[in-house]
Amino acid sequence: MRIGNARLANGRTVDLEVTDGVITAITTAGADAATEPNASAAGSPGVTTTDLGGWLVLPPLVEPHAHLDKALTADAVPNPRGDLAGAIDAWIAAAAAGMFTHDDMVTRIRAALDRLLLSGVTAVRTHLNCGSGAGIGHLLAAQEAIGEYEGLVDVQTVALPMSPISGSEGAPNRHALAEMIEAGVDLVGGCPHLEPDGDGCISVLLDAASDAGLPLDLHVDETLDPDMLTLRSLAMAVRDRGVERVTASHCVSLGVQPVAVQASVAREVADAGIGIVALPQTNLFLQGRDHPASMPRGLTAIAALREAGVAVAAGADNVQDPFNPVGRSDPLETAALLVMAGHVLPDDAFRMISTASRGLLGLPAASLAVGDRADFVAIDAPSVRGAIADAPAERKVVRAGRVVASTSVARTIHRGDA
Repeated sequence: MRIGNARLANGRTVDLEVTDGVITAITTAGADAATEPNASAAGSPGVTTTDLGGWLVLPPLVEPHAHLDKALTADAVPNPRGDLAGAIDAWIAAAAAGMFTHDDMVTRIRAALDRLLLSGVTAVRTHLNCGSGAGIGHLLAAQEAIGEYEGLVDVQTVALPMSPISGSEGAPNRHALAEMIEAGVDLVGGCPHLEPDGDGCISVLLDAASDAGLPLDLHVDETLDPDMLTLRSLAMAVRDRGVERVTASHCVSLGVQPVAVQASVAREVADAGIGIVALPQTNLFLQGRDHPASMPRGLTAIAALREAGVAVAAGADNVQDPFNPVGRSDPLETAALLVMAGHVLPDDAFRMISTASRGLLGLPAASLAVGDRADFVAIDAPSVRGAIADAPAERKVVRAGRVVASTSVARTIHRGDA
């Protein structure tokens, strides 16, 4: 299989040879066997060719932190207060009122995955509520929807138990977490900073993950309170236990610490091998409402973490729900916010929504190199910077060398001519 006229980020236009879903050769576009030994002649018998017309090809996009069970409920579940507590209260009240049926959730998860795939996303990690009446229903709905995207989108599911999870009062939620693990969830999650006993919560979740042989992805320090620094406790516990495959998402309070504290905690996180997911979309919406003057940006300390060698990815978190009423299900929107609010350069911002996120999810490399999976997004843009800036809707999404999604747009300016 040949994918022709693909323009790389360095400006070179190439043809990609794909065998069994893997890139086996990258040659100058239009080359034949006489000029490049590794090239296959275009139009050779048995060679299927897809022509990308010179569009920019980039590694596939990733959404490393989603809440698909909540997606697309903003109109049904408004959050007039606009803060995190208001979002939590709104969701709990709606759930208690029976607003979320199994079929409704399946339909919304399908719609959310469709939007992500059309944007170029081929890997998603989603957190799913459990406990406090939800049982494992959110996971069952997600599994039904996800089953329709085999070969299109890789989806990892994270059990997100309600609080508390430690102590005697946490017994029902620990039971719900155990049920999620038994039902086939891929990771263990939780929110230690929302617990009355954060260290106890971390211990319970580490035990559950260790017993099940599963990775962890925890919501950590989703607050601007400088006195809340659960991330340091998590790093110490992970290092002391020798636990691997741990992700901490949000980590907002690290961003308001003194520079020396940021650097110190970042080194501890790096030593523990914890990956971090920054979530600019939702955190910029929810955080800072109590600071009308010199409002902080509600982001983790991206620069300090990266300087310490921490693997830092980025995602959208919530999309069009009580926690974030907007969002286009497009990681290029996340990248643009990283550039504007996080002062991340465009190329680095793109890596955070693509290859860095893919590595954090433990997926095979797909960075447009020989030997990588032939997964990528082709976009009608002049450069990585231009793709982030304009986020053109016209895209082609390729999995294992096959176009699995595409968007075409017709735009016309009418100047009053007859």
